[in-house]
Amino acid sequence: MSSDLASKSWADKLPTKVTRLVHGLAIASLISQIGIIVTGGAVRLTKSGLGCSQWPNCVPGSMTPVPEMGIHGLIEFGNRLLTFVLLVIAIAFLVSIWNMRKSHTTLCKLGLVLLIGIPGQGVIGGITVLTSLNPWVVSLHFLLSASLVALATILVNRTRRELKHDEAPATSKAIAQVGTLVLLLASIAIIMGTIVTGTGPHAGDADAPRHMFDPRIVTPLHTGPVYLLILATIAFMVLAYRTTGNPKLRTAGWWMVVAILIQGAIGYIQHLNGLPVALVLLHMLGASMLMVAATNVWDRASLMPKSVRVEQD
Repeated sequence: MSSDLASKSWADKLPTKVTRLVHGLAIASLISQIGIIVTGGAVRLTKSGLGCSQWPNCVPGSMTPVPEMGIHGLIEFGNRLLTFVLLVIAIAFLVSIWNMRKSHTTLCKLGLVLLIGIPGQGVIGGITVLTSLNPWVVSLHFLLSASLVALATILVNRTRRELKHDEAPATSKAIAQVGTLVLLLASIAIIMGTIVTGTGPHAGDADAPRHMFDPRIVTPLHTGPVYLLILATIAFMVLAYRTTGNPKLRTAGWWMVVAILIQGAIGYIQHLNGLPVALVLLHMLGASMLMVAATNVWDRASLMPKSVRVEQD
């Protein structure tokens, strides 16, 4: 009896609708997912990919780095610790919407997938170490993180709409299709970018394997989808400005334009200057922001009901 009362008491204190706290936790989830991509890039670019040579231990017989591992061990171990920060945020979000689990099933499902994806990141990260930074596994690790960034972006959008009581105006089928194309092309560009990275010089360790592809071949395979993405974004902007009563489409389109311009500029500058570490790290941050912008375009353009709240059971 007492345990039931205690259970009710903590649950009664939780929100019954989306609050600033719930929305804030969604934003924190997005920021932390982007953050672990950037810090993971820093691990690779500082040649600390094998700073912890084992997994789940850092070194044989120790969960934490030993002095012999030097700064590389601290960098790699620090990145591993960030996983727990992501877990805390994901769990806190699910707890915050506990009382809405039936009325807001979409939020609940998104939060749950994000939570499950975090241990997935850790497992693939462990396989990355155990395979001595195999570039295919490294790419998979990044792509899972990019997928979680996309899900976190949708979570931010959905909680914001509930918090602000925003109606989502219905969009045309053409806009929805072009919005989907924008997200698809951005995803392909990012996927091909990981192959270019796996062919490049920044392996994470001096002895790590690399792709044996010719950079002159794989680089155009990365830039080709980018040019198609530019055309799709232009088409999206034209359709968005022909649609009245939905300015959020135009805002989403302009954010996409900004993301493409910045990411494209960084990409070309780093390529022409021999891939300096600072620019490569900015390019990884840019890839995350490109995924955010493309997901936002897709989410805004999708044919959705005028409320993100689903039918109650």
